[in-house]
Amino acid sequence: MFVVGGESLIDLVQERPGPDGIVRMTAHAGGSPFNCAIALAKLGNDTGFLCPISKDGFGTYLLGPLEAAGVKPLLKDRVFEPTTLAVVTLNARMEAQYEFYRQADHAFTVDGLKAALPPTPEVFQIGGFCAIEPKDAAAWLEVAAEAKRRGATITMDPNVRPSLVSDFSAYKARLEPFFDLVNVVKVSIEDLLALARGKATKPDDVTASEREDIVARYAEDFLSRPSCELVIVTFGEEGSRAFTRSGTATATIYAPPVFGDTVGAGDSLMAGIITQLSETGDLAPGRLAALGPERLAAMLRFGAVVAGLNCAHKGCNPPTRPEVDAVLAGR
Repeated sequence: MFVVGGESLIDLVQERPGPDGIVRMTAHAGGSPFNCAIALAKLGNDTGFLCPISKDGFGTYLLGPLEAAGVKPLLKDRVFEPTTLAVVTLNARMEAQYEFYRQADHAFTVDGLKAALPPTPEVFQIGGFCAIEPKDAAAWLEVAAEAKRRGATITMDPNVRPSLVSDFSAYKARLEPFFDLVNVVKVSIEDLLALARGKATKPDDVTASEREDIVARYAEDFLSRPSCELVIVTFGEEGSRAFTRSGTATATIYAPPVFGDTVGAGDSLMAGIITQLSETGDLAPGRLAALGPERLAAMLRFGAVVAGLNCAHKGCNPPTRPEVDAVLAGR
């Protein structure tokens, strides 16, 4: 089984104000790990989701997409804490403002999470909010280490979010032991710029040379750690790159005929990469390090198609395996 650990939440997004002055919000199921779990299951993988789900109505709403995709909630008992909310409001200039109200997503115990792990997981994927708070970081690190002891390959998409932490230096320090533990790490260029500069930074705010230096430095740093053998860096519309000790590769994006938005694109790409590596027998320490340019390019291409098909919709809606296969076959 592939296990994804981390948050699920509801995005409450304010609609454009109408003449009556009433604020209306639209609710969307979300959370990076939640999205990745759904993407993995829709690609045909036996997938479990390790996250507390609230007893409230939003919790029931979150279970719908998981069940539709075939994801197995691993924590059977729902919790009393309210569902975590990400609230997006608009100021007078129509600029988005974000606030997070965390409850159910960290209503867990370490023992409870470890007990819910399957005996022999193939993959343990972690990321999202897991390192935001010290107590949560310690718990998820212990759970990831237990999954590794049970034979899982550990993969991570940290989703670095400077706006969610009051002490970014402390947050970076909490990420370090995760980076030492994982076998595969996927980061966006925005993630790397934030780690390098200590604040949220847009790619256009740095020179091309500085950006390349940061990518090279972090790829080398990750691959020098005890367990990491594969690094993927995404660059939005510029595609993605992969690094191992045996080679590097690049891939362009797959642009769907009709574009919706990019919500969940990175989560879908990560699911595609995990799926493809598993199917080729390369999702294991040692084999990952041996991946050369040709294999890396095929892996990135598969992930790009999964991400691109997701972008054909509004909101996160990862593709099924037949949809991916049809694009790869040129149909």
